[in-house]
Amino acid sequence: MSKNAKINVLLLLLVAALAVLPLALGLGEGKEEPFSGADAQAEAAITEMRPDYEPWFSPLYEPPSGEVESALFALQAALGAGVLAYYFGLRRG
Repeated sequence: MSKNAKINVLLLLLVAALAVLPLALGLGEGKEEPFSGADAQAEAAITEMRPDYEPWFSPLYEPPSGEVESALFALQAALGAGVLAYYFGLRRG
């Protein structure tokens, strides 16, 4: 096995461990939404510190559910990754 193949296998194992360990160790148990995003956590912290806080603006589009919001975020990430991959591929070629 070449050096690059060993590094790739090691990186894949590291990524798998990062995905599985929080679930296996039970991190987030006892919370209503154990793996909520940073936006929700920031909103909860602000509300806790200043209950009378009013947001400056509201979103232009509010998705009907959390699943739709997650799907739109995944689509945005995939499009960004595609653009970057195309750019680096074109640049290398």
